[in-house]
Order: sequence, then structure tokens, then C-alpha cells
Amino acid sequence: MKTVSSRFNRLWRIFATGFCFSLFGLGGLLLSLIWFTILLLCVRNKDRRRNLARRSIATSFRFFLGVTKVMGVLDYRIHGEDILRQERGCLVIANHPSLLDYVMLASVMPDTDCMVKSSLLKNPFMSGVIRSADYLINSQADSLLPACQQRLAKGDTILIFPEGTRTRVGEPMTLQRGAANIAVRCASDIRIVTIQCSERMLDKQSKWYDVPPVKPIFDVNVRERLAIADLYDANLQEPALAARQLNRLFLSQLQQTNPEI
Repeated sequence: MKTVSSRFNRLWRIFATGFCFSLFGLGGLLLSLIWFTILLLCVRNKDRRRNLARRSIATSFRFFLGVTKVMGVLDYRIHGEDILRQERGCLVIANHPSLLDYVMLASVMPDTDCMVKSSLLKNPFMSGVIRSADYLINSQADSLLPACQQRLAKGDTILIFPEGTRTRVGEPMTLQRGAANIAVRCASDIRIVTIQCSERMLDKQSKWYDVPPVKPIFDVNVRERLAIADLYDANLQEPALAARQLNRLFLSQLQQTNPEI
């Protein structure tokens, strides 16, 4: 009986995962085609329009995650949710074990900026969301650093996954140096966030239908804010050297969530 029940539960979660994937794609498309178009036509102030778009994204993500929990696809816990919601003027650095990492963090950070891959602009379900939220594109090398400086100075938070892509299970974690360079050259404080999942789900090597045997639980842990003044002194260190050292610090902290390393 237990085996039959377990099989039924897994079949249900495969169906529910497919449904949620479809819901996510449809939601992104409808936001882009309808709601963001309305904002473009009715809200002339660019900053206000961008903020409304980001808050709409956060609200839709909370709804989506609520559906995944009700349907038994997954469960998640954000330890330090209020800290993230109130965070201003710093880089938020997180590891990237699954496709849902950005969704979980953005759902409780309604005003956050995000560094995204340029390839996502070709995704019809995401391109409208990225453009309306005015997210930073990592391929815009010449304008990226000044844009980060400007946004951080205004009090924006910038969410970055320094791995650049989802973690490959069983392989050493490697970080690109972009996040560390921004922190050093923009003199920005850093908030480390670690994400851990009890089961493999939606990682780099998995398909959406590779549903784990039991319901996965995501744990998001918000760590202390690191003051850049305690990590880098422009009078004593070259920026490039400081960025390398800071990148090693990021790696050591983010690796703590990965038992396979």
C-alpha cells in the first residue's frame, strides 16, 4: 500500500510540476503583453513605471510559489525574509542550485534589481519582464559598472548569482568575478544568501519532469551584511587584487550549502 501511495504521490507531483511550469510561462507572457503594456501607456514616469513593474513581479511570484506549495510540488522557508524585504543599497549574492532561486528571492524583494544573462532576452516568456523591470544585462560591459554605481547610490539592491548559471551537482563550484568587481569598484556592502534544497530539483542537469521521490524543501538563509570598508581599503589594495580576495570569500561562504563539495 505504501508503494502504491508513493507512486501516486510522485505521479501527482509530476503533473503538478508541469501545471506550475505552464502557469509560470503563461503568467510571464500575460504580464508582458497586457499589464506591462498598460503601465507603458498609463505611467509616464520611468522610475515609477519600473517600480510598479518590479512590485507586480514580486506579487506574481508570491502567488506562483503559493500554488506550488498548495499543490504539493515543493515547500520553502526563507529565514530572514524581513531583512531582505527591507534591504537597500547593497549587493545580494546568492548561490544558484535551481531555476526557482530568483523567484523565491524576488518574491520577498519587491524593489530589487537583478543581473540577468543576455540570452534571457530571447525568451518570449521572460524578455518582457526583464525589459519592464529594467534589469541589468550582464553583456553590457561598457555601461554595466556605471549603471551599478548609479543604482546602488540611489539605494537599489542588486541581486547577483556569481556562478553565472545553476550549480552543477557533483562538480566544484566556480564563481565569475563580476560580483566581486562591482562590490569593490562601487564600494558596495554585500549581503550573502545561501539556498539549499533537500532534493535535486530543476538543477542544471535535470529536466522539469525529473521529480524527486519526495517533496523537496528549499531553505533560504539570509546572512549578515558585510561592510565593504571592512574588506577593502582603496589606499592599501589594488582593486583587481581585492576583487580576487573577495571572490574567494564569496566562494567559501556559498560552498557551505553544498555537501557534495
